Amino acid sequence: MVSATFRRIVSPCWRPYNQGEFSSRHGDASGRVDGLLWYKDSGKHANGDFSMAVVQANNLLEDQSQLESGPLSFLTGSPQGTFVGIYDGHGGPEASRFVNERLFKNIKKFTTENKGLSADVIKKGFLETEEEFLSVVEKQWLHKPQIASVGSCCLIGIICGGELYIANAGDSRVVLGRLDETTKEIKAIQLSSEHNASLESVRDELRALHPHDPQIVVMKHKVWRVKGIIQISRSIGDAYLKKAEFNRAPLLPKFRISEPFDMPILKAEPEILVQKLHPQDRFLIFASDGLWEHVSNQEAVAIVQNYPRNGVAKKLVKTALCEAAKKREMRYSDLKKIDRGVRRHFHDDITVIVLYLDSHAIIGANSRVPMISVKGGADFGIGIMNA
Repeated sequence: MVSATFRRIVSPCWRPYNQGEFSSRHGDASGRVDGLLWYKDSGKHANGDFSMAVVQANNLLEDQSQLESGPLSFLTGSPQGTFVGIYDGHGGPEASRFVNERLFKNIKKFTTENKGLSADVIKKGFLETEEEFLSVVEKQWLHKPQIASVGSCCLIGIICGGELYIANAGDSRVVLGRLDETTKEIKAIQLSSEHNASLESVRDELRALHPHDPQIVVMKHKVWRVKGIIQISRSIGDAYLKKAEFNRAPLLPKFRISEPFDMPILKAEPEILVQKLHPQDRFLIFASDGLWEHVSNQEAVAIVQNYPRNGVAKKLVKTALCEAAKKREMRYSDLKKIDRGVRRHFHDDITVIVLYLDSHAIIGANSRVPMISVKGGADFGIGIMNA
C-alpha cells in the first residue's frame, strides 16, 4: 500500500510542466504510481502515440526526463514537433534536475536566434546548459563541495518537419524500430553512440585527446574508468573533471587527482545525428542505461512491436526488473519489496520513453494534437537550482 504522503511527494513528477507558451494542461499528462514505479501508459505526441515509465532504485531519483510536443512555434517551418530528453544523473540528482529545467529552454532560445534548428544549435544548447550548471557549482561548492562531483548523461531527440535529430552525451541510448521490407521483420537500429570507457573506441578517443596522460583511462576493479574514477567520458556537470579549480579540498579525496590539468578531462559536447524519417520507421525507444544493462536492442524492439501500445514503456521497465531479479536468483515479486537505496544493489534507476511514428503524422498530412509537456521526476524531493 502506497501511503498518502508518498503519493503526494511523487505525484508532481507527472503533472504537466506549466510555464510559458510551450506548456499546457491540454491532453492527459497525468501518470500513475505502483510502489517505486511511475508510468504514463499512453498519450499523443505530434507524430503518434507515446508511453513513458520510470522506476527508482537510488535513495533520491537521479533519472529525469521530459516530453514536449505540439505546436512548438520556435521550430520554424514545422507547425508541430516533439522533443524528448533522458537525463541520467550520477553523484546526486542536482545536475539531471538542472538539465531537465534548462536544456530544452536553451535549445529553444538558440533555435529562435538562429531562425531554425540545426546540429550547431543543439550543440550550443548543450554547452550553454553546461556553463550554467558550472556557474551553480562555482557559487555553491565551498559550502557544498559534493556539487562538484555531480553530473548527468544527456540524451535528446527532436522530431520536426520529417527530420529526426538525436544528440547524446553519456551512456543512455536510443533505438529505432524499422520495418525490413524484405523480411517483414522489425529490426533494431541503434542511433546513439555511448560514451563509456568500457568501449575501446572511447578509450582510444580519450588517449588521443590526452596523449601525455598515461593514466587517462585505468582498469579499476575490472572496469575501465576515466582517471580511475568514472566510466563515462561525456556529461553535463562533473565539474571536478572539467575545471582544476574544483579538483581540490574540500572535495572528497576519492574524487581528486594528483596531477594538474589544463583542459577538461570530460566533454559536454554531444554527438549528433540528423536523418530523415521514413514510413518504414515504426518507433523510437529512448532509455537510460539502466534498461540496456538488462535488455538488448532487439529484445526491446520485439517487446514494443508485439505488445499493445498502452503501457509498453512500463512493460520494458518490468522486463528489465525481471531480468535483474533473475540474475540475483530471486523473483520479481521479491524485488518489488526491496526499498529504494537498497534496490540500487540490484538495478539502476530506469527511464523509458517510447515514441510511435505513425506515417500519416510524419508527413504531416492531417495530424493535430494539443500541446503537452510531461516531466518525469521533475519535482522529486528538492527544487531546481537557479543559475
